[in-house]
Amino acid sequence: MARIAGVNIPTQKRIEIGLTYIYGVGRSTSNQILSQLSINPDTKVRDLTEEEIVRLRETIDREVTVEGDLRRERTQNVKRLMDIGCYRGIRHRRGMPVDGQRTKTNARTRKGPKKTVGARRKKS
Repeated sequence: MARIAGVNIPTQKRIEIGLTYIYGVGRSTSNQILSQLSINPDTKVRDLTEEEIVRLRETIDREVTVEGDLRRERTQNVKRLMDIGCYRGIRHRRGMPVDGQRTKTNARTRKGPKKTVGARRKKS
């Protein structure tokens, strides 16, 4: 089993797909790395040599921000927006959509379940 950037890559997958199990590596980044190292993207992870795995590990560590570092960086970016009090930061703080989506309907993923608002009738 190949372990790259602290992630176990599934052995039965093609290396092109297997690399996407690393947070911060998608298909395009995966293909760029493989072409740079001249590794066939159709190769299964179990068929990689130890030398190829080491080269992959070193390249990803050197050139791509992945896993914990990337998560920390993204969290700090959001925190910075909230601290300076800009519009996007306020939307993050309130738990509402950030990128200009409508909120009258939809937006349930960000806003959570509906809260009924309105006056209750008195029993007569």
